[in-house]
Amino acid sequence: MNTILNSQSVLEVLRPVEDPELRKSLVELNMIRNVKIDDGGKVSFTLVLTTPACPLREFIVEDCKKAVKTLPGVTNVAIEVTAETPQQKSVLDRTGIPGVKNIIAVSSGKGGVGKSTVAVNIAVALAQTGAKVGLLDADIYGPNDPTMLGLADAKLVVHSSPNGEILEPAFNHGVKLVSMAFLIDKDQPVIWRGPMLNGIIRKFLYQVEWGELDYLIVDMPPGTGDAQLTLTQAVPMAGAVIVTTPQTVSLLDSRKGLRMFQQLNVPVLGIVENMSYFIPPDMPEKQYDIFGSGGGAKTATELGVPLLGCVPLEISTRIGGDNGVPIVASDPDSASAKALRAIALNVAGKVSVAALA
Repeated sequence: MNTILNSQSVLEVLRPVEDPELRKSLVELNMIRNVKIDDGGKVSFTLVLTTPACPLREFIVEDCKKAVKTLPGVTNVAIEVTAETPQQKSVLDRTGIPGVKNIIAVSSGKGGVGKSTVAVNIAVALAQTGAKVGLLDADIYGPNDPTMLGLADAKLVVHSSPNGEILEPAFNHGVKLVSMAFLIDKDQPVIWRGPMLNGIIRKFLYQVEWGELDYLIVDMPPGTGDAQLTLTQAVPMAGAVIVTTPQTVSLLDSRKGLRMFQQLNVPVLGIVENMSYFIPPDMPEKQYDIFGSGGGAKTATELGVPLLGCVPLEISTRIGGDNGVPIVASDPDSASAKALRAIALNVAGKVSVAALA
């Protein structure tokens, strides 16, 4: 008996096609919508992914086309791809931010590992996919994100409301940003104790006009202190990304940072090994393991968390950060940009899996 070409037969032939990360049927996940068939046998439908930054987008589209083309009478397949980022699960004792779906901490056990560089580039890479992204610079004592995003001279606009002051974030490279650097003079130190730090981070969380965000990336200060406690106890977290370099002293501190998030019941999305190797600009075919090698992979295996990726050390990454144009925007074909973009997609995929689990 011949199969009749209609919307139901299209859905049935697509039912075995799964989201590779969620391991569930696209049809059962309601990711196939608006199926239409014209008189000439052209089948069109909408594929609704769980994130604009889906790392396996092209594979899913190809699998859908192959499945539909097995139906008799199909002459062409047109797929419109959109995304609906799922909301992170709520936590009873933590208040979410209205409109913000997923909050991701980028943290490290020690300073100097390139945590801000990773955070800024992940944020911009996610925005490049079409996601709505915010960046909260929670490094109150050493706020560098405005410089890296080309917003060093920006000032936050303050609005009055019945509930107090509301801050309007600065914006560049597709990313909304708040930072302590917007509220102080360039050379002014922040000499605060814990309660004041707690207050400003909560202000940045709840008194900023974030609007609708798929992801709020929080660039944490190094260590395991007040800022980390304030964030994890205030809002439900989609997860944490731990940044390290391959050298032993960095790995020792990163393990402490990772364990802190686990003890506070925050999912650890994985480890990023930054400065994995040096690529000389005049000899791009060579690489040198200045800080050692394999430390991130070994630590990830020992602690049972994923290695999200390894980012090489390139001069262009530093230049991009100093000039306010992150490497994923200034030199997208560089090894560092490709690694950071892959890490951003990896992070987005893991957040979607956790939200729909």
